[in-house]
Amino acid sequence: MKLISYIKHHKIKSATIAVLLIAYYFCLPHHLFSDPTSTVIASKDNELLGALIADDGQWRFPVNDSVPEKFKQCIVHFEDEYFYKHPGFNPVSIVKALKENLSSGHVKRGGSTLTQQVIRLSRKGKSRTYFEKVIELILATRLEFRASKDEILAHYASHAPFGGNVVGLDAAAWRYFNRPAKDLSWSESATLAVLPNAPSLIYPGKNQERLLKKRNRLLKKLLTKGVIDSLTYNLSVVESLPQKPYPLPQIAPHLLQRITQTHKGSYVATTLNKTLQEDINAIVAQHHKLLKQNEIHNMAVLVLEVNTKNVLAYVGNSPTDRTHQNQVDIINKPRSTGSILKPFLYAAMLDAGDLLPNTLVADVPTQFGNYNPENFNKEFDGAVPSSKALSRSLNVPSVKLLQKFGLDRFHHYLKDLNLKDIRYNANHYGLSLILGGAESNLWDLSKSYMNMASTLNHYSESSSEYFKDEFIEPSFFYSEKSSKDEKQQETIIFDAASIYLTFESLKNVNRPEGDENWEFYDDSKQIAWKTGTSFGFRDAWSIGITKDYVVGVWVGNADGEGRPGLVGVQTAAPVMFDVFDLLPNSDWFAKPYDEMSEVSICSESGFRANPYCENATLEYIQKSGLKTAPCPYHVLMHLDASETYQVNTSCEDVTTIKNKSWFVLPPLMAHYYKRKNPFYKVLPPRREDCYSNEQNVIDFIYPKANSTIFLPKDFDGTTNELILKLAHSKPEEDVFWYLDNTFLGTTKDIHDLAILPEEGEHIIYVLDADGNEAKRKITITN
Repeated sequence: MKLISYIKHHKIKSATIAVLLIAYYFCLPHHLFSDPTSTVIASKDNELLGALIADDGQWRFPVNDSVPEKFKQCIVHFEDEYFYKHPGFNPVSIVKALKENLSSGHVKRGGSTLTQQVIRLSRKGKSRTYFEKVIELILATRLEFRASKDEILAHYASHAPFGGNVVGLDAAAWRYFNRPAKDLSWSESATLAVLPNAPSLIYPGKNQERLLKKRNRLLKKLLTKGVIDSLTYNLSVVESLPQKPYPLPQIAPHLLQRITQTHKGSYVATTLNKTLQEDINAIVAQHHKLLKQNEIHNMAVLVLEVNTKNVLAYVGNSPTDRTHQNQVDIINKPRSTGSILKPFLYAAMLDAGDLLPNTLVADVPTQFGNYNPENFNKEFDGAVPSSKALSRSLNVPSVKLLQKFGLDRFHHYLKDLNLKDIRYNANHYGLSLILGGAESNLWDLSKSYMNMASTLNHYSESSSEYFKDEFIEPSFFYSEKSSKDEKQQETIIFDAASIYLTFESLKNVNRPEGDENWEFYDDSKQIAWKTGTSFGFRDAWSIGITKDYVVGVWVGNADGEGRPGLVGVQTAAPVMFDVFDLLPNSDWFAKPYDEMSEVSICSESGFRANPYCENATLEYIQKSGLKTAPCPYHVLMHLDASETYQVNTSCEDVTTIKNKSWFVLPPLMAHYYKRKNPFYKVLPPRREDCYSNEQNVIDFIYPKANSTIFLPKDFDGTTNELILKLAHSKPEEDVFWYLDNTFLGTTKDIHDLAILPEEGEHIIYVLDADGNEAKRKITITN
């Protein structure tokens, strides 16, 4: 009541007081400091990995709310011994300073508290006048109302100048002592505590004697006040001073570059393992020294943890020079994929039920319009199990499988994997999509294999269920935690069995030279891995998968220059295996029995066994594979008693006919298959006195349809002949050859014929004694 009465009788005075109080309340800006700060990244254990200088050219780390106890004691005893007792200003110090300055005729002593110094730092550029001092005093008392003493001290430690372009305790600790502020000794903390007092005059490398005296006086004061004991004091005063600033650590510079794009000026705790990152940096440097001798200058390595989907190591480029684009982060840059997409096709066909793990696929010369895929070794196997076609990275079977599966269907799987650099529709890429006709990046590829491994792990660990949010992006932010709680029975992209069978095939890829006998060692790592080499030897890939880790490696030149020997298994794979040697051993993936069925499989063809498959074994396949056709290559043949000829009831009594299962491949497949498989038995010929409606099969081995052929000349000017090659299901049959309706000759058993056609277009025509025929159109150029 007295207050209300006073206000009524003293309205002007009360209004003035109210205005002053409101002005006082709002006089302090909400944000004291708006200076740009450095982007700082740290490991998952809070160890510094790197920092980027602030936009104003200062090494100024983001504000740290924690001030180490040693520095806290040093700065308080040096700058403001009554800091924890005064309300923002110290009247005794102000009076003493005012008397001394007036008597000397100039500013000789300051009476500012740490709180006032925080205000002065926030009002940088203001002249040091008595009027400015009054403003600082008012703002200091206001700051004392708003913030705790420790918060004020944190403001000071984060924004005080420490000489040169170093601002703040954290940056100073790294620049001058190459360690975090919390690990500084008493001597080092004292050195930094005296620097802000005169940063332009006293800094490491200059005025060492004056700096030493200031530091030792502060240490003496700490001894006198009982903050440190005599032993600590004696050891501290003999410590040397820093001579020059250290460069800040740059352990993951390309990740720092990437994080700066979205978290500029922030302190970011990452998921990286500092020790692993440093060790991989050393591996990359070592391999770079060897590869640059072949003018191969760039390399990228990414290590992902399957369980957490965190990035454990991130090496965006090799330690090359600016000329070879060492600043470029290649991990997220699109590059030609080479063969690295083949496992996705294999898994997709297994998942769709279009393939079994070891189904025989054709490996013969093939032409798709103007497209003629070739294997890396320029050879053909005739027929090869699909798992070996994958583990050996054979090109021709992969293209044939893609054609069978469907380009659009496979493209849909790749889009589901979120391979962001595959931007065009399926027809844009064509069948070359599987051999490097598309582009992707190390991040997306490694992510996809990581998510496949995670799918398999979670299926085995749960009640045979899938996590809805399985195929997600890896994270290098420590604060991010992936949510994988929602489960479902339906597959996400690939079912667990298809992934398991794909990894089983990739586990059998031949390792680089020197590591071929890995399986004979007790501590050997079981790794599913795949390499890739782009056309023109421009990109070399190697990605390895275990139950716990994925390691992705790219090697090449950032400018796209190809180099001989830039092959995945020779350049990228050795780096990958060196990285795996740093990682703990992992158990192999558990077999997902609930997603598999045990069926009888034909040992020779890999198809589901038909009644004529004599060698069949029980094997686990993916459930979707139950709809695949039975073996088409085992047939029941009717032979004479000696098994020398094929017979039938038109020429042999039914009681003497011998029925026998026979493994028969189409002629062109058989032609190449028997070269690599000496135990392959061709069908016996049909006995001449036996009637048959069966037609023999003829197929050209060379030339390919609609091909243009150049006939080279010898040194003497003689034009080399064109060698025609034919496969016939009954090699013993006579085959008649024609060129543009002109008879050329007859072949038997070995159907090869040398001709010397004139320049221009020609039709090659062949005919056997039973009237079976085949044609090829070719163009000859000289």
